[in-house]
Amino acid sequence: MTGALTGRQEQALKEFRAFTDRHIAPHADTWHRTQRTPPEVIRLLADEGLLGIHVAREYGGQGCDAVTLGLLAGELGRGCSSVRSLLTVHSMVAHAVARWGSRELKQELLPRLARGERVAALAVSEPGAGSDAAAVTTRVERDGDAYVVTGHKKWITYGESAEVFLVVGRSAEGPTALLIDRDTPGLTTELIEDMIGIRASMTAHVRLDGCRVPAGRLLARPGLGVSHVVGAALDLGRYTVGWGCVGILDAALEASVDYAGRREQFGSLLKDHQLVRRLISDMYTQAHAARLMCLEAGRLRDERDPGALAATSTAKYFAATAAGRAATDAVQLHGANGCSSDYPVQRLLGDSRVMEIIEGSAQLHQVGLAEYAFQERTSRSER
Repeated sequence: MTGALTGRQEQALKEFRAFTDRHIAPHADTWHRTQRTPPEVIRLLADEGLLGIHVAREYGGQGCDAVTLGLLAGELGRGCSSVRSLLTVHSMVAHAVARWGSRELKQELLPRLARGERVAALAVSEPGAGSDAAAVTTRVERDGDAYVVTGHKKWITYGESAEVFLVVGRSAEGPTALLIDRDTPGLTTELIEDMIGIRASMTAHVRLDGCRVPAGRLLARPGLGVSHVVGAALDLGRYTVGWGCVGILDAALEASVDYAGRREQFGSLLKDHQLVRRLISDMYTQAHAARLMCLEAGRLRDERDPGALAATSTAKYFAATAAGRAATDAVQLHGANGCSSDYPVQRLLGDSRVMEIIEGSAQLHQVGLAEYAFQERTSRSER
């Protein structure tokens, strides 16, 4: 990656890598087994300024560029996908507030999100509405100077620990997005355990039973909750998830190279077997390709290029599917050991499966990317 990053970005990458190697990676398997992220880890991320890394400086954040945000997501993803998920959902909410919140709401909430004083979660998915965010059935009804929200959200990452939720429901005007505090009467959460991946992400049910929310907590105007608010949040989420998949690729490659270099089979090290070398060469190639695609997406985002949307979707799709293949091959290379919780590749396999679903499933990206291809071809033909 030499030459692809600025000096400041190179230094940030070194710091992120050292932080992950010291504080995250050594504990990821334990957190995976206990299905919890210890509160002191979240506090450490906040104290290091990492939860506010993408929040503008005027609100107390670091105001970093998109590439630097991606580098952080990649390193956290290499260490623990659950912890990377915290960065993703927290940044998504902060981004939505910065983009669509009122001046008063920005001044009130963004500094607290930047300092990590309040952890945020995105509450869109429901038992019957996942990829189709416009199909949510949570009710949002105007009542004087407030909104009353009733519904059931599911698969909410860090929903068990978040202090503020960006909730999308349906009002008379259409999809509507609001911010709801954990201590709002009628809001309860329930931990979802034994997931296949990101098991330490404290994913939860969030139930809203007549929660009364001040009108000032509205993001954008009613009717724009999905097209504008969720759209902007999910675009950032896809970007950081794509980088998190680069981290999974790196972790699978590292684990496989280390294992193949010390494990003997049939009188020789695994690394000397041609088919093992083929698996590792594929991981190596896909990791480099995914990283370059994510770097390109970050560069376009920083330049506010219209092509950033397609580049982000392409990078997320490629990185997620490549991470799934790499994790599968890493387990295969480890043999029976790969099926054991004593080795990290088992965790990587479960995490990679989740990556192909969240922030737009692989199939949704395939549909969207095909449309981009048709549009580009038509545009060339008309020149």
